[in-house]
Order: sequence, then C-alpha cells, then structure tokens
Amino acid sequence: MSVTRDTQPRIDVDTLGTMRALRTVVFSLGANLGDTIETLQGAVDLICETPGAIPVGVSPVYLTTPVGKLDQPDFHNLVLVVESTLKARTLLERGLAIEDSFGRERLEVNGPRVIDVDLIQVGDQVIDEPDLKIPHPRAFERAFVLVPWADVEPRAELQGHGRIVDLIAGLDTSGVHRIGQEVTLS
Repeated sequence: MSVTRDTQPRIDVDTLGTMRALRTVVFSLGANLGDTIETLQGAVDLICETPGAIPVGVSPVYLTTPVGKLDQPDFHNLVLVVESTLKARTLLERGLAIEDSFGRERLEVNGPRVIDVDLIQVGDQVIDEPDLKIPHPRAFERAFVLVPWADVEPRAELQGHGRIVDLIAGLDTSGVHRIGQEVTLS
C-alpha cells in the first residue's frame, strides 16, 4: 500500500523529544519593481538554500493587479512550498533577510516593492504575536496567494479557513493571470 502526502498519519510532536516535526511551509512571493522574474528566482533560490528547508514545489508565475494601493505597476506573484523543521520565527526572519538582500524598502503600506516574501502557513500552527501571525491573517482573502498555491497543493487547507479551492471559489480572480514565465527550484 502506498501512502500519499494527503494520507500520511499525523505525528504527535510531543513524542519526538528533541526532534522537531517536519512541517509544510507556504511562502507567497511578489514583486513589481525592477526585473521581477529574476528577483523572484533569486528569492526562491535563497529560500531553497536555507538549511532545514526542503523544496516541495513552486507555482507558475502570475501577473496580478495590486491590492490596496492601485496606482502602481502590476505584480508578479508565486507560491513556494517547502518542508522544514525550522521554527516559524526563523522562517520569518529568513524571509525578511531575503527581502533586505534585494534592497526592499518599506516606504508605504501596500506600496510598490522590489520583493515581498510572506510566510503564509507553517504546518497546522496558529501563532498570534505582534510581528508574527500564522496563518497569514489576510491569506484567505487574497487570490494572488490562493490561486498559485492551488497549483502546487490543490488539496491544501488554510488553517482555520478551510480548503483553498473553496476559498478561491468565493473570490474575484479576474486580476490574477498565469503568465508563460516560470521560476524553478534549485
């Protein structure tokens, strides 16, 4: 009998001692300044090179309309899924370090950016700290996150919100367009 990713039994993490459970981690990446495809590829490479991160899949690149601040260029977005034993805080810090390495400046909320690396979900963890919220608090309403994620994990669920395909069905996806350019896993 083969066991697929969707049917693997849950591990009681309390029985692991000093070992950490391998969790599925979802990152959403976006960019709308500079050479966005090259930047997205570089950010994906850096996440995949992170010790303790095992690449699972990367979505196609999507061209998406901005959310919130509309007077800016469209974004290129993708979702990267990895498996990791790293803590959510470490994953967040890695994402922020990658943004910094590309010169990300936080000048305005929802403004243009050279790169955005958002940590969407870390296994079934729920974290509510001032600077770390897992799952990402707006992921359930963001087609530019859910549509690419469904390409990688069509059966995935967003913790506390349900199946991503059901969430997508309730969203306006007219501003989310798959383009012919791809980013690869390193």
